[in-house]
Amino acid sequence: MSQFDTLIEGRYPLALRLHVPEGAKRLLVMLHGVGGNEGNLATLAEQAPGDMAVALVRGPLVIGPGQFAWFRVSFTPQGPRIMPEEAERSRQLLIATMDQLRAELQPAAGATTVAGFSQGGIMSASVALTSPTTTASFAILAGRILPEIAPLIAPHASLRSTRGFVGHGRFDQKLPVAWAERSRKLLEQLEVAHDVRLYPTEHVLGAEMAGDFWRWVGG
Repeated sequence: MSQFDTLIEGRYPLALRLHVPEGAKRLLVMLHGVGGNEGNLATLAEQAPGDMAVALVRGPLVIGPGQFAWFRVSFTPQGPRIMPEEAERSRQLLIATMDQLRAELQPAAGATTVAGFSQGGIMSASVALTSPTTTASFAILAGRILPEIAPLIAPHASLRSTRGFVGHGRFDQKLPVAWAERSRKLLEQLEVAHDVRLYPTEHVLGAEMAGDFWRWVGG
């Protein structure tokens, strides 16, 4: 029986699966990629430290049976093109969901992290860089930072306590590794503490990336 068997619907702005161990002092919110669902990251989430509550959140867009997304995207020769209004709605819903979780679970100050794979990583960065009161840290696992959030990014001073992790495959054909370098440059400009790691993989969340992610989270 998994820690994440129960889907919670209607209680939060977004549906999610939640595991809260006794004495939890930290909160980790995990976000799936496009066409996936909240269960995709359950195996990874079960490796969380014992003092960490984990929420697996479901994207609001239904794109097929058991398949969800945060926003629709098409891949063109000029790069990904998104539906910006959908990404913005998902950003707002995530912030509302995370703020409600924080209010209920009362994690320690600076002990909330949002992380996701692919489109989930995109949304993690969107939340963290625009609403630093919602989360202290974020991880982009084979994702990118949306240029569309530029007008919404919080002032540099309010991001001083934010930290980020960027993991990306060198041979990623869905989101080329250049996106990781763009993330690095933006985070440097914003003076956000960050760690960028590259792997000899394609568009996957492999074991090495997962291991580095958990070391970054801290046990």
